[in-house]
Amino acid sequence: MRKKIERKRRNPDKRRFMRKKVCGFCRAKATDIDYKEIERLRKFLTERGKIVPSRISGNCAKHQRQLAQAIKRARVIALLPFVAK
Repeated sequence: MRKKIERKRRNPDKRRFMRKKVCGFCRAKATDIDYKEIERLRKFLTERGKIVPSRISGNCAKHQRQLAQAIKRARVIALLPFVAK
Protein backbone atom coordinates (compact mmCIF):
# COMPACT_ATOMS: atom_id res chain seq x y z
CA MET A 1 0.00 0.00 0.00
CA ARG A 2 1.28 3.46 -0.90
CA LYS A 3 1.66 6.16 1.64
CA LYS A 4 0.00 9.41 0.83
CA ILE A 5 2.52 12.21 0.66
CA GLU A 6 1.33 15.54 1.92
CA ARG A 7 2.77 18.56 0.28
CA LYS A 8 2.94 21.93 1.85
CA ARG A 9 1.13 24.48 -0.21
CA ARG A 10 2.33 28.00 -0.27
CA ASN A 11 0.03 30.57 1.14
CA PRO A 12 -0.89 32.89 -1.75
CA ASP A 13 -1.15 35.82 0.66
CA LYS A 14 2.51 35.53 1.63
CA ARG A 15 4.01 35.92 -1.83
CA ARG A 16 7.09 38.07 -2.02
CA PHE A 17 6.67 41.23 -4.01
CA MET A 18 9.45 41.63 -6.56
CA ARG A 19 10.01 45.20 -7.65
CA LYS A 20 10.56 45.63 -11.38
CA LYS A 21 14.14 46.53 -12.18
CA VAL A 22 14.71 49.73 -14.09
CA CYS A 23 16.85 49.69 -17.20
CA GLY A 24 20.21 51.24 -16.34
CA PHE A 25 20.73 52.43 -19.90
CA CYS A 26 17.36 54.23 -19.96
CA ARG A 27 18.11 55.80 -16.57
CA ALA A 28 21.47 57.07 -17.88
CA LYS A 29 19.77 58.17 -21.14
CA ALA A 30 22.25 56.21 -23.23
CA THR A 31 21.65 56.60 -26.95
CA ASP A 32 23.59 53.51 -27.96
CA ILE A 33 25.79 50.83 -26.43
CA ASP A 34 29.36 50.75 -27.70
CA TYR A 35 31.15 47.42 -28.17
CA LYS A 36 34.44 49.03 -27.08
CA GLU A 37 33.24 49.62 -23.49
CA ILE A 38 34.47 46.26 -22.23
CA GLU A 39 34.03 46.85 -18.49
CA ARG A 40 30.44 47.92 -18.98
CA LEU A 41 29.70 44.87 -21.12
CA ARG A 42 31.31 42.46 -18.63
CA LYS A 43 28.67 43.37 -16.03
CA PHE A 44 26.11 41.65 -18.27
CA LEU A 45 28.02 38.37 -18.68
CA THR A 46 27.92 35.38 -16.35
CA GLU A 47 31.11 33.82 -15.03
CA ARG A 48 30.79 31.28 -17.85
CA GLY A 49 30.60 33.99 -20.49
CA LYS A 50 26.87 33.84 -21.25
CA ILE A 51 24.77 36.97 -21.75
CA VAL A 52 22.55 37.65 -18.73
CA PRO A 53 18.82 37.69 -19.65
CA SER A 54 16.84 40.90 -19.33
CA ARG A 55 14.59 39.53 -16.57
CA ILE A 56 17.69 39.29 -14.38
CA SER A 57 19.61 42.34 -15.57
CA GLY A 58 16.53 44.57 -15.72
CA ASN A 59 17.25 45.93 -19.19
CA CYS A 60 14.42 46.97 -21.47
CA ALA A 61 13.97 45.06 -24.74
CA LYS A 62 15.58 47.76 -26.88
CA HIS A 63 18.74 47.99 -24.80
CA GLN A 64 18.93 44.22 -24.29
CA ARG A 65 19.07 43.78 -28.09
CA GLN A 66 21.74 46.48 -28.40
CA LEU A 67 23.69 44.94 -25.52
CA ALA A 68 23.62 41.46 -27.08
CA GLN A 69 24.76 42.87 -30.42
CA ALA A 70 27.61 44.82 -28.76
CA ILE A 71 28.76 41.74 -26.81
CA LYS A 72 28.73 39.63 -29.97
CA ARG A 73 30.75 42.24 -31.86
CA ALA A 74 33.27 42.46 -29.02
CA ARG A 75 33.62 38.67 -29.05
CA VAL A 76 34.28 38.56 -32.80
CA ILE A 77 37.14 41.06 -32.59
CA ALA A 78 38.52 39.32 -29.47
CA LEU A 79 37.78 42.03 -26.91
CA LEU A 80 35.65 39.55 -24.95
CA PRO A 81 36.08 35.77 -24.74
CA PHE A 82 33.46 33.43 -26.17
CA VAL A 83 33.84 31.14 -23.15
CA ALA A 84 35.27 31.67 -19.70
CA LYS A 85 38.60 30.17 -18.72
